[in-house]
Amino acid sequence: MHESNSTMPGPSLTTPVSTPAGKVGLAICYDMRFPELSLALAQAGAEILTYPSAFGTVTGPAHWEVLLRARAIETQCYVVAAAQCGCHHEKRASYGHSMVVDPWGTVVARCSEGPGLCLARIDLSYLHQLRQHLPVFQHRRPDLYGNLGHPLS
Repeated sequence: MHESNSTMPGPSLTTPVSTPAGKVGLAICYDMRFPELSLALAQAGAEILTYPSAFGTVTGPAHWEVLLRARAIETQCYVVAAAQCGCHHEKRASYGHSMVVDPWGTVVARCSEGPGLCLARIDLSYLHQLRQHLPVFQHRRPDLYGNLGHPLS
């Protein structure tokens, strides 16, 4: 879609927002391709990552679920991904398949390709228990892999 031709990137990360459901890290669909962003939001306190999206019908079946599950697993966060669906015009259709993924990487709620609503329980005690039993953030090695956000040469 080359959205970068008409969309400007934001200047900085937004701090996770405190809500009754937990601390929510805000992102958009293309952001899910960058694990560094998800990790930065988790390190800033996010317990839930959101990705409102309009994945296309080519990238959706190939990448949608696997990227969402990967972001949940590597950050140990819930991932909530609302997704546009259907045909917008003759050259654009969105994949749909909104879903919620728990911090273990299990899809706990999902919609099909059409309009719908899915609900999931956000269990922060489960999230904190998982982080305690599998403390990946304490085991990270920035001394070995430092800042990974640089473009490939």
